[in-house]
Amino acid sequence: MHLSDIKKLPSNPGVYQFFDKEDKIIYVGKAKNLKRRISSYFLKTHDNKKTEVLVRQIEKIRHIVVDNEEDALLLENNLIKQYQPKYNILLKDDKTFPWICIKNEPFPRIFYTRKKIKDGSTYFGPYTSVYMARTILEVIKQLFQIRNCNFTLSEANIVGKKFRKCLEFQIGNCNAPCELLYSKKDYDIDIQNAKAILSGTITPVYNYLKEAMQAASEKYDFEHANEFKSKIQVLDNYRSKSLVCSASMTNMDVFSYHEDDKNAFVNYFRIVDGSIVTSYLLEVKKKLNESKDEILSFCIVEIRKICNSESTEIILPFLIDVVFSNLKITVPQKGEKKKILELCEKNGRLFMLERAKNNSAKSPVLKKHRILERMQKDLKLNVLPRLIECFDNSNISGDYPVSSCVVFKDGLPLKSQYRHFNVKSVEGPNDFATMQEVVERRYRRQLDEGNQLPDLILIDGGKGQLSAAYAVLTNLGLEQRIHLIGIAKRLEELYFPNDPIPIYLDKKSETLKVLQYLRDEAHRFGITFHRLKRSENFTDSELSAIPGIGTMTTEKLLTHFKSVIKIKSALFSEIEKMIGKDKARKVLDYYANSEVSKK
Repeated sequence: MHLSDIKKLPSNPGVYQFFDKEDKIIYVGKAKNLKRRISSYFLKTHDNKKTEVLVRQIEKIRHIVVDNEEDALLLENNLIKQYQPKYNILLKDDKTFPWICIKNEPFPRIFYTRKKIKDGSTYFGPYTSVYMARTILEVIKQLFQIRNCNFTLSEANIVGKKFRKCLEFQIGNCNAPCELLYSKKDYDIDIQNAKAILSGTITPVYNYLKEAMQAASEKYDFEHANEFKSKIQVLDNYRSKSLVCSASMTNMDVFSYHEDDKNAFVNYFRIVDGSIVTSYLLEVKKKLNESKDEILSFCIVEIRKICNSESTEIILPFLIDVVFSNLKITVPQKGEKKKILELCEKNGRLFMLERAKNNSAKSPVLKKHRILERMQKDLKLNVLPRLIECFDNSNISGDYPVSSCVVFKDGLPLKSQYRHFNVKSVEGPNDFATMQEVVERRYRRQLDEGNQLPDLILIDGGKGQLSAAYAVLTNLGLEQRIHLIGIAKRLEELYFPNDPIPIYLDKKSETLKVLQYLRDEAHRFGITFHRLKRSENFTDSELSAIPGIGTMTTEKLLTHFKSVIKIKSALFSEIEKMIGKDKARKVLDYYANSEVSKK
């Protein structure tokens, strides 16, 4: 882009478009003075690196001159939505907000929808919740007999008697316009009153019902007068539930503004006859460090377009550098308008905080950090438990004793660091001595090799196993460097060294779930190794010498009876229950023959 080309630009207000070398629009902007604004991109140094990248990509500029700045803002809004340029703010509003539609058709239906179709229908909303939309529809249903069928009630179909009144007519929900029992004129009056309610203007509907009730009473038609009275009570009940700001505040729009590093949030209230009838929040993603003024101006145009607002006054938290024709801008400092602005700001701020919390929960990195912080607080640790190791012992009546150590980093298994231990110095079933041996072997080696020590050690067991492990850490001089806790299976109580009273965490606690995961993983890893050791010994067992008795049968017998001696002395019925009649006979016959041969 040559400066000589920029000098040729007009000084009028307008909209400019930047194109890259592929002739694709990468940015759309508005300006009071096109020449001054566009030249600023090329004549000054930009603090924002994204702006620098944008300028380097500009190959062509086009501009559109308009009459005033308001037209420039409207045109900019339309072009950004149409082309979605790479460097413009990105709308992040939820397109699935519920709406209430009055269908463009003979005898219009009124229904809830999440899709806006450009077919001439009238849409009200968007509503912040399905409950709110359905509540308003229920009020309209109680007040007016609007049809809910999807028949095409054209004049030809009605005259031709193509449709007949249905159950809805019988139960009083519809006055059967399909058979012209409900005139087009009366139906249209009800539709207009429904539109007034949906627009937030309840007073004309209230007056209409009151006049109809009075007219019916004067004709001594007390049945219909009572029906109108019931409808007035429904309307009064609905009005009492509406959030009333002030009777003196007529029709106006309220906007609040909040932002974080990446996004901006503009909250909106629409006020009609002193009540909030619509609330909406628009989220935009910032691209080039756009100013609050630019973002708020853009969102005002977009939200008023979405919500079909025709209010002549808008309340803002700060002045914007745009003048709207036939639209009064107020930045209140006190009074009722200030209060409603503060309410709008409160809702926008809560939404922003809730969004940040949800994003934190979805982010794996942030979620890990949050869980570790929770564990640190729950377990009263002075460091984040980023590296945790858990020990579990396995044996059968002291036979084939093994131990396992599993390692978790940042709350997740680090399987490459899992370790098995064959217990060497312990004879017989002695969990405490076994725990002392494996903990001493593990951390003496870690110290000798200069490896990283864990922040937390979890012992699968109660006070006895925990005390055994703590004694080892004390001998190694690690009791102040490594936190130690024990978890008992029965009630999932947590024990700390030198404290006889356990603590109990909520069963849904994330901290407890991580500890249970560690304990279960250590148990699984230990049991797998223990089965392998047993299988090796079972293969060498004299049971494997019995014809027809394989490894699986041998494992099943020794697991149940614990030793060959107990198998020899067992009753036939006991063995039969374990391995069946045929195999049980083979085992007992083998040992019977062995005893005979010895004699």
